[in-house]
Amino acid sequence: MKKIYVCGNSITGILSAIYDAWKESRDADAGIEIRGFMEPRMFCEYAEVTENELKARAVSRLIQKNMGYNTWWSVYHALLSGDTDRADAVFHVMCAARKIPSGRRIMEHLTNPDVAKVFELDRRVSNEAHLFKEFIRFRELENQVLFSEISPDNHILVCIGNHFADRFPMENWMIYDKTHEECILHRAHYKWVLVSGQELNQDVLRRISDAESEYEQLWKTFFDTISIKERENPKCQQTHLPLRYRADMTEFGPTIV
Repeated sequence: MKKIYVCGNSITGILSAIYDAWKESRDADAGIEIRGFMEPRMFCEYAEVTENELKARAVSRLIQKNMGYNTWWSVYHALLSGDTDRADAVFHVMCAARKIPSGRRIMEHLTNPDVAKVFELDRRVSNEAHLFKEFIRFRELENQVLFSEISPDNHILVCIGNHFADRFPMENWMIYDKTHEECILHRAHYKWVLVSGQELNQDVLRRISDAESEYEQLWKTFFDTISIKERENPKCQQTHLPLRYRADMTEFGPTIV
């Protein structure tokens, strides 16, 4: 009978499930499902996974030691995706790596559907993180905090945190992921932290500084002024500025007064 390990929808939860599945069922028919996204199957045994940071670290070390750091980076990116089958794919990639002479070359075996899936999820998350490094716009609130809202498909905040910490080390700023309801907080001269499960005060977020309001209007005026109507090419513009990102960009959003 196939054993299904049920875990929470987080990196720690998924790695904890992989730990249990690897320890108990790596040589048997097993799978991993994410709680809230699973579909009950017949003739399967279900096991609830206890989320544990020590389990997650053990799996991380196992992958890096036996499959290499590059593979771990691909796996980590895949786990940041919004795909509900990502945990099962990563577990089966680990199982497949045991069956080849060099587990460090597992990501070259793209004919394996699980390897191909992890490869694609890694690429998707990396590309989206790269795009948001360009598309993120901050606005200064009355309390002098730089604030930005984004709506990514994947959990990319941890991929872009260091980038903006290097760019604004002496600023207080935060980036809020509306899709997954989590945010990065950065205090001037300190490291950034990831926070989830907290509600934001929308009234505070709507109160921008006078300087921000002025510069926002100046930027929009500049954006409109340099445009040459006869040379407008909407299709080309969408290639560089996809429609799905524009709702959170100053150039296309409403001005808050």
